[in-house]
Amino acid sequence: MTEAPAEFSLIARHFRPLAGPGALELLDDAAVLTPPPGRELVLAADAMVAGVHFLAEDPPDLVGRKLLRVNLSDLAAMGAAPLGYLLTVSVPRATEDAWFAAFAAGLAHDQAEFGLSLLGGDTTSTPGPISLSLTIVGHVAPGRAVRRAGAKPGDGIWVTGTIGDGALGLRAIRGEVADPDGHLAGRYRLPRPRNTLAIGGIASAAIDVSDGLIQDLGHLCRAGHLGAEIDSALVPLSTPARAANDLPACLTGGDDYELLMAVPPDRAGDLVAAAQMAAVPVTRIGQFMAGPADVHVIGLTLPAGRAGWSHF
Repeated sequence: MTEAPAEFSLIARHFRPLAGPGALELLDDAAVLTPPPGRELVLAADAMVAGVHFLAEDPPDLVGRKLLRVNLSDLAAMGAAPLGYLLTVSVPRATEDAWFAAFAAGLAHDQAEFGLSLLGGDTTSTPGPISLSLTIVGHVAPGRAVRRAGAKPGDGIWVTGTIGDGALGLRAIRGEVADPDGHLAGRYRLPRPRNTLAIGGIASAAIDVSDGLIQDLGHLCRAGHLGAEIDSALVPLSTPARAANDLPACLTGGDDYELLMAVPPDRAGDLVAAAQMAAVPVTRIGQFMAGPADVHVIGLTLPAGRAGWSHF
């Protein structure tokens, strides 16, 4: 009997325990997935690279959880429920087995919390840095996926949670911002996807705040061919973020992974009720209006060219 290649042994040790029924024990070239009856599939993919999306010294269990959670946030913005995911891991050959064990343990923790499982993927070596990619699969009732396009003039602009913690968290880790209780660093390393908040049938459009509130709101404006106005005084900030006294950074920084939604006035009560049931804070910060696809911020002048994170 020939010995299994090292890659297959690694997969068996760390990733096969994460696999669900459709993964076929990770022994085949692809997964076989049966979606829930009468549902449409929703798919999204995100990549994370060490030194860009996480720090090389970040605990590997938190890296795994962040990778899964940023993809779960994309499903939350579409009003979709999670089903499973595909995973690609590219690491230097010298990466120790303990890194894989902790990385997989983080994934296992959040699989249990959010109700999904691994379907398959690929592992490979790279000269560096660590590069990770995850493709998530969700499902939604036919025609009920919430899209970026769909906002109408008069719709309220609502956000979940607090804004700015993610961007300030990276600065806190670098020692640039005070973070005595570690709240900001925790929000950067471990986002809180809002999958418990059911926005289907309530929000007319939505996006998750990954590139910065102003920039992502601009995406909704361009998709809906309308403008937006927000009041900077209404944007919800955590106590540590408020203490940092850098509102421009809060409004333009990324990594919040909160939901940004357009909600018709007659559905605002439904959103508040759904948010209370899901134990997710929501705040109305402005409204959409007819006109050019511009974002106007009351009470704050942003530096020229400072709108949010760019991937290139």
